[in-house]
Amino acid sequence: MKITDWSLIFVIILLPLCVMAGWDSGQLRQTRVLEIQYTTALRTAVQDAGIVLTRNYLQADEYGYASDKQSRVNKEEALSVLQSSLGYNFGIADDTAAMNAFMLYIPAVVVIDYDGYYMYELAEQMDGGRVIQSSHQWMPKKPFIYEDKQGYSAAFTLDDQVTVIDHQTGEQIQGKRGELPDTLLPNLLSDPERFDQLRRSTIVRSIEQDLSRAIESHNTAVRRLGWTYLFTMPTISQEDWSNTVDEPGMLVFLQGIPAGVSRFNNYALGGGRVARAKGLLAGKDSISGLPYVSSGICNLPFTAEEVYVHKRDAAEAGYYEWNCR
Repeated sequence: MKITDWSLIFVIILLPLCVMAGWDSGQLRQTRVLEIQYTTALRTAVQDAGIVLTRNYLQADEYGYASDKQSRVNKEEALSVLQSSLGYNFGIADDTAAMNAFMLYIPAVVVIDYDGYYMYELAEQMDGGRVIQSSHQWMPKKPFIYEDKQGYSAAFTLDDQVTVIDHQTGEQIQGKRGELPDTLLPNLLSDPERFDQLRRSTIVRSIEQDLSRAIESHNTAVRRLGWTYLFTMPTISQEDWSNTVDEPGMLVFLQGIPAGVSRFNNYALGGGRVARAKGLLAGKDSISGLPYVSSGICNLPFTAEEVYVHKRDAAEAGYYEWNCR
């Protein structure tokens, strides 16, 4: 057989393989591009929602707490911003039906509040053992509860505020860790490092367990709609969990959306520190005796005697604004 014949055979064998390899490479490249686009859209939406999550909707709430983290989360507005951003980035902002269908790809939205968390999930309404409707709704707020073997339980928060409950007497004692008698939970309240470690693990475990339940419930609901995709609990990085237990935030899972030759499966965490106005320090100048008020960003010629939230209130009380020079 001539060398040209062998060449033709070689080309005939390799050409389909090269075409298939090129097609696979193009598909994988397209999949990667879509995954990046979807991840960016998800993270942007969650970050936007996180910004408004701790925006106080009543001025009375804004200054009525001892800790910045205790401000109530605005979960409804945050969810609205999340859906609006996702709708815009996925091109379905003006299509209500498409947005409702898109939400089926989100098995759970978790909103972490100061003393507990909310879960937004697909819930089924039953009538005599028969499902009559499935719709997304907020579940009741659940606290971060730890129970020991001595008959005590502790309700943790995002800082060192804790409520200790004696199940034998029903007594509840609330306060900061260092202010409570360590006889209640001696191995917990007397050791700040162990307290923080247990607080963090309790928050993570509470959310993880409820997430597993919500995702399994979501699988049951979408199977009735004819879906075959299996939603699973994703692996969340330790860094993201650390952020979760320190500040109010939102955790969103997006799974199952077709992305080229695969299915997109990712999550995003967003949150914002609670914006709290700095107090205005008010007092009298020791030399002139005139009353002044200042934000305290410079050296003041007076000792603070009162604290005001608004300049208007200080002005009505007769204080002049001190201009830092």
